[in-house]
Amino acid sequence: MSRFRTELGLLIAIAVVLGATAMFDDSYRDKPGYNAQLLLRQASVLGIFALGAGVVIISGGIDLSSGAMIAYSATVCGCVMVLLSPLDKYGNIYPGDLPIWVMVLAIVAALLAAILVGSLHAWLITAVRLPPFVATLASLIGLRSLSRMVIPDVYRFASEGEQSARLISIFDQNFKLLFKLWYIPPLTLIVISGLTWFVLSKTIAGRHLYAMGGNEEAARLSGVRTDRLKWLAYGFAAFTSAVAGVFLLAESAQAEPSSQAMGYELNAIAAAVIGGCILTGGSGSVPGIVLGALFLRCAIDSVAKLARGSVSPDVLEGLVVGLLILLTVAFNELRTEGGLKRPFFTGMLGNTAILVLTGLAMAIAYVLSDANKGAIALSTGFVVLVVLGAKKVVEVRASRRLR
Repeated sequence: MSRFRTELGLLIAIAVVLGATAMFDDSYRDKPGYNAQLLLRQASVLGIFALGAGVVIISGGIDLSSGAMIAYSATVCGCVMVLLSPLDKYGNIYPGDLPIWVMVLAIVAALLAAILVGSLHAWLITAVRLPPFVATLASLIGLRSLSRMVIPDVYRFASEGEQSARLISIFDQNFKLLFKLWYIPPLTLIVISGLTWFVLSKTIAGRHLYAMGGNEEAARLSGVRTDRLKWLAYGFAAFTSAVAGVFLLAESAQAEPSSQAMGYELNAIAAAVIGGCILTGGSGSVPGIVLGALFLRCAIDSVAKLARGSVSPDVLEGLVVGLLILLTVAFNELRTEGGLKRPFFTGMLGNTAILVLTGLAMAIAYVLSDANKGAIALSTGFVVLVVLGAKKVVEVRASRRLR
């Protein structure tokens, strides 16, 4: 039972979040089917590219390019459809009523383009010896700019210089069905997660990925081809991001690389970490990553529904993801031997941390509340200050007894 402790904990957490949201918000009770379908679609897309991020983390690396890769893949898919689109009666490009083979070709092109970028990541890391952080950070910055530069040229080429555009709009209703039919993203997630679980659990390559993440040097000295494993990990991460990019294009009917999927790399890493992946590598499971994505999506949706202040859901999403990453990593550290007995607030640095955490709690309470903002913020700050101050007193008394 302890083997599945993370998964069971996430199932309980998901049930608690959904129950609390249903208790305080009418939409879950009034439209349960609609909200369930919406959550499943959004969580499935998140789970797909979180699997890629999780495999990279298990292998001992990190991929910061998920969001940019999603936008890049959506752009490639949209560009292919624009290039093969007919002209309307006014001579304008009209990406609508496209043959099925055009959409299939566009999706395949997006997947291949992403895998090539993932292969470049692996080459930069294995041959050039760049740290994974640097290699994928370059793509995080560069892929969006590349996509923005390509779109106007594609429109000019397709229209023989008559048209230009900063984004791609898709009007084909059959393509939009990829996301509109709520069961397609969950089914895709089930297939990809099943294949990922099989590779990680039942193949030599999967066992070697865990070994490389635990100790890359030891794995290499044991004869493991670490360069090929990194190619597999980063290629798979790029592939899953491309799949998510196709779904995102089908959802929004637009490829807009300057803002599309902004910050999604943080969501992917958060889902993987919440699901049990350790950032140092060598640990993690496919069910945990999938449940981590579902919990993260439920938490974001719950906060967006329950928050009564003037803050938009998009702003709250970043706050929720950041706090969940911090709390999850801290919880994993505290679960180690002697974690809770460890002194946290010693000296001036500890006092400063207490003040900072109290101020942060007050700020969050203030922006999330709708009425009596000042009173709620002060009350929250007082409770946090008392709790942390009590912890400080306990630590001081314990240190005096040891002298």
